[in-house]
Amino acid sequence: MNNVLVCIKRVVDSTGEVVITDDGQNVDGRYAGFTVSAHEEAAVELAVQISAATGGTGALFTLGDESAEEQLRGALAMGCTAATQVRADSSAYGPSDVAREIAAVVRDHEANGSSHDLILLGNDAADSGDFQVGIRLAYELGRPVVNGASTVTIKDGHAVAGVKGPEGHEIYRVPLPAVVTVLEGGVEPRYPSVPGRMKAKKVEIEVREPAGAPTGTKRVRLTLPPPQPSQVQILGTGPEAAAAVVDLFEKLGVLR
Repeated sequence: MNNVLVCIKRVVDSTGEVVITDDGQNVDGRYAGFTVSAHEEAAVELAVQISAATGGTGALFTLGDESAEEQLRGALAMGCTAATQVRADSSAYGPSDVAREIAAVVRDHEANGSSHDLILLGNDAADSGDFQVGIRLAYELGRPVVNGASTVTIKDGHAVAGVKGPEGHEIYRVPLPAVVTVLEGGVEPRYPSVPGRMKAKKVEIEVREPAGAPTGTKRVRLTLPPPQPSQVQILGTGPEAAAAVVDLFEKLGVLR
């Protein structure tokens, strides 16, 4: 039996236009919806699979204000069965602050007889691009860590993580308890079912106060890369353009 904790974060949906706040510290969500990152959706799916395969439980963690409950309920509908929220303004918390808050919850749960054998996080924060929380959490708890895993299974008391490395697919085997950060692409997250959504509404979320005051992000500012220029070539109009289209297909290698 292996119990898995998945850490998720309410972030602005970046599938549309991304807008930065005037102070350059955060992504402005006033004109977009909110979601969790694709990496975290994959992590939730892995947690559900692992807990089902080993007879354990899949639990969730988030740090945020009241609105973050929406993302917790959505992840609960995918098959996790418990959730903990540290109620705070997430914009004031840097990676070290978030890692400390997760570690405080893990230690408190362990003291009360509920251990988390595996902690899964998204590989990076979808809004600020931080790649630090997983590493900082592992050091805080004194656990081994694997970054950027696309697949995770449990075998003989070890987490077996598949990572796409520079030379090909790599396999890491680390003893439990462990921390793994997840990249999307290795599993297909399930769509929440109607019964799953109904069950998620009934789950009592554990709401906690922060374990300590945040030190902040120490971020200078976020910047958006300049838009990529696009070029349009008019091949012609009407039937007269057919020859130019054929020439273009031959140039692209579509026709030989």
